[in-house]
Amino acid sequence: MQDAGGAGVDAIDCSFLQSLVGYNTRRASLVILEVFTQRMAEFDLRQVDFSILSLVKHNPGITSRQLCQQLDVLPPNAVAMLAALRKRGLVAREPHALDGRAISLFLTADGQTLMTRAEQTAAELEQQVTGALTDSDRAHLNRLLQKIYK
Repeated sequence: MQDAGGAGVDAIDCSFLQSLVGYNTRRASLVILEVFTQRMAEFDLRQVDFSILSLVKHNPGITSRQLCQQLDVLPPNAVAMLAALRKRGLVAREPHALDGRAISLFLTADGQTLMTRAEQTAAELEQQVTGALTDSDRAHLNRLLQKIYK
């Protein structure tokens, strides 16, 4: 509320906004993504690149279709992203063992090395930006957030 003299408010009431999951999630996300972007610059990785490479690392042989479903990415966008990662020598393509129409994705040796370092960095920055949370709090928050998008 503004007083008649135009002096403004003494204290800002954010109670309604802070009652909204979307508001709180977005605010927390902005903090985390800023640090993530800074730290991943060393590896020349955007958030989506990191996510793709992590899925390929932990799911050798995953297909681009599976990546698209997991990350909610459109296939044409995935094709371009995967092409860029292949060009950097981080991802290799091989014929799928069971489906002749599909292509399996694997990390190259350079991709494995990069992702070992990048995932360690990601784990460290998560600990840093969520330092006010206990390990139990962090795990509980992750479970709650996953209920929203799974």
